[in-house]
Amino acid sequence: MKNPQSAIRNPQSKWLWFLAAPVVWLLDYFTKIWAIDALKTARRSIEVIPGYFDFSYAENTGVAFGMLDSAQYVWKPYALAALAVAAVAAIIFYYHKSPSDRKMLHFALALTTGGILGNLGDRIFRGYVVDFIEWHIRDSFYWPNFNIADSAICVGIAFLMIDAIKNERPEAGKL
Repeated sequence: MKNPQSAIRNPQSKWLWFLAAPVVWLLDYFTKIWAIDALKTARRSIEVIPGYFDFSYAENTGVAFGMLDSAQYVWKPYALAALAVAAVAAIIFYYHKSPSDRKMLHFALALTTGGILGNLGDRIFRGYVVDFIEWHIRDSFYWPNFNIADSAICVGIAFLMIDAIKNERPEAGKL
């Protein structure tokens, strides 16, 4: 009988964590299809928690939190798509070089990759990113709309920071 811990030590098993990327991409894809159908086409919002949380359709041509949304440059969609492709390439390279026992790191990179790919697909095929999750405090403060891909990127980055803190290496010459 195989030792269940042997899969953790096997360098090939770290790639199993990367299956989170297509799961995130699929979840993001299908929720955006729902948002287009239920929110955009029907021209309505859905109040989930009155005064705090709604599903509300928005199209974002910018980056995170609507930054660069109002910038009108011909090259903007191409630059943002190229940046996403470069980020995914860098993540895959880093993933390949990472130690096989860093499960949180692998999961973090997979979540981030899935989120980047979800938004990249929107940019390529729609020219904008579909956002539909809206948090607000009554009518006084509205957080910019976001989507599942954005959430995966944020959670992935948070896990990446936790992993970096947990695996901080002492400076050379110090104990």
